[in-house]
Amino acid sequence: IDRFLTGFPGLVTYAVKANPSPDVLLTLAGAGLMTYDVASVEEMATVRRVAPHAQLHYHNPVKSRAEIAQAYRDYGCRRFAADTAREIEKIVEGTAGDRGVEIAVRFRLAREAVSVHDFSSKFGASPEDAARLLRLVGKLGPAPMLTFHPGSQCTDADAFRRHILAAAEIARAARIRIGRLNVGGGFPAGYATSAAPDLSTFFAAIVDAMREAFGGLDRPRIECEPGRGLVATSTSLLTRVKLVRAERREVFLNDGIYGGLMEAYQAPKLMPNARPIRSAGAFATQSAEFTVFGPTCDPLDRMPLALRLPVDIAEDDYVEFGPLGAYGAATSTRFNGYGAGETVHVREAFAD
Repeated sequence: IDRFLTGFPGLVTYAVKANPSPDVLLTLAGAGLMTYDVASVEEMATVRRVAPHAQLHYHNPVKSRAEIAQAYRDYGCRRFAADTAREIEKIVEGTAGDRGVEIAVRFRLAREAVSVHDFSSKFGASPEDAARLLRLVGKLGPAPMLTFHPGSQCTDADAFRRHILAAAEIARAARIRIGRLNVGGGFPAGYATSAAPDLSTFFAAIVDAMREAFGGLDRPRIECEPGRGLVATSTSLLTRVKLVRAERREVFLNDGIYGGLMEAYQAPKLMPNARPIRSAGAFATQSAEFTVFGPTCDPLDRMPLALRLPVDIAEDDYVEFGPLGAYGAATSTRFNGYGAGETVHVREAFAD
């Protein structure tokens, strides 16, 4: 948290979708974060239960009329994102033309292989369309701004530079001065199969790009909305071994891809570290690669990569996975009756 608050040259907000746990939100609020990127009205309610005076940025570009009206009326939300003209019109109608509302036009650039999850396939207007949408916002009355997302687990700081330069071109093409630019999330965290560059590299690239794109006197204020980058290392998942098929090198755990390990299945690059733990006694020094299954009756419920575990791993041993603070508990289901978990606070950080 401190690295973002002291290193990022603008407003730091938190993307609640990464981990909506009250424990996480309380920690962030206690550290001074008072603005949250929310994707639904339910996330607004979750944040407000922990931080009643928090500011809310409704940056999901697709919202129903009822959701817009409820966000505006019940939660005081004054920031909405859009990537189509129809969505902009819905926001203006749902907020009664309030000129205190900000509309962030979300744009995208061509797909680049610098992130694990590509958001441009679902959200964002082309630069040409974004300029037209920015002009529409200016015409209808809300405060116009721009936002983008370089993709989750972005490992190339220059991706932020390219988007910031594009934002300046969009604003110039629209002949609109934007007061704010949100540079999204995408800041990476370190995983067993995916190293992360230092955050200072990204912050420096953003500062240089803002100077290059907007000059010195009339720059928009910048914001970021990290999720993974803020909370990935906050949590690990402790699973228990239910069964070992030693002759087939197979281990069955009490959690899997329908629980806290879903993202590892979706993106093997985000495979967390795995650490075997035995309550009493020591493991054998020899290890081997095991196929690891979750507890459900679905054959898809298996880790995408073999895990190296002690050859004598047995029932009731544990395997700790981490970092898993982002998209672990947040995406857990109750399929087959599994997925329930207990939160335990510890002082010791996850050890490789």
